[in-house]
Amino acid sequence: MTYLASKLTAAQAVTSVEMELPAEVPEGHVRLKLATASLCGTDLHYFKHFANAGFQLQNALTLGHEACATVVDANGADLAPGQLVALNPIIFCGECKNCGKGLVNLCTAKKFPGSGTTVPHLDGFFREYFDFPAFCCHAVPDDTDPDHLTFAEPLSCSMHAVNKGDVGAGTTVCVTGCGPMGLLAVVAAASKGAQVAVTDVRAEVVALACEIGASKGYVAGTDDIGALAATFDVVIEASGNPHAFNQALDLVKRQGKVVILSNIQPSQTPIHLHKIMLKEIQVVGSFQFNKEFAEAVELVTSKQADFDKLIAARFALSQTAEALQYMADGKAFGKILLKPDA
Repeated sequence: MTYLASKLTAAQAVTSVEMELPAEVPEGHVRLKLATASLCGTDLHYFKHFANAGFQLQNALTLGHEACATVVDANGADLAPGQLVALNPIIFCGECKNCGKGLVNLCTAKKFPGSGTTVPHLDGFFREYFDFPAFCCHAVPDDTDPDHLTFAEPLSCSMHAVNKGDVGAGTTVCVTGCGPMGLLAVVAAASKGAQVAVTDVRAEVVALACEIGASKGYVAGTDDIGALAATFDVVIEASGNPHAFNQALDLVKRQGKVVILSNIQPSQTPIHLHKIMLKEIQVVGSFQFNKEFAEAVELVTSKQADFDKLIAARFALSQTAEALQYMADGKAFGKILLKPDA
């Protein structure tokens, strides 16, 4: 059986190819058909540079690690054909010390699809059919919208940041940067009962953040953000900009927490490290997720949040190159989705 897949063959070169499905589903795996996938900033880095965070791709690769799918062949798993499942892309070993502690994001033998971090590379989800480990497939209620369920993976990352900040009811939180991950951090923090504010240089995304759970929004360069110094219990840095990290150090209260959700790139910008000492700030990194995947799936299926507001555009799978270019052009305020061709 053949199927359509998108292949990144070089920087800014994506082609649609016909692939052949294996005759047999591997043991412990489920055969799936893509329902909806979404683009991540890491996909964009691979598209632009054929590399991300220092990991150079060694060969052509199908990108994509945010997706949901329907079961074609359960292959003995406790799933039914036609059932919609959320896909946890972290293929953890379950045997190392970190897995034993529940820290599957730090698994020493972890495999991750659509990424240069796993060698040999594993193709990701930007393809019509694929086999994936059954333990990574999470069944959801029949009335779940697959366009919403594809948010489960990125929402898990944002939820992990919120949990690393010990955010709860009444916690004052500021999210710096209202890209997709920042917006999902707003959803995650609001779901915990926090009082959420946001900052960004773009008035449009600040307004969007206020529609999905932020109670206050501030536009950098327009509003007096300096007046908010030492206001927040927790600041979640989601922009990747070192200036925003310095801003986070200003905004957080003494003995507060700054959680780094973004991948802050190397820069010549001086970082105000002395403020960490003077204010006894806890700076915490947040990488992928652990238990948060189940938490995110529950939040999506509960329909508490309006994920429609976070969908920027939809493209067909055969238009993956156009979707990535649309993202590269900075036209998207929210998530870009990929759907199987009709």
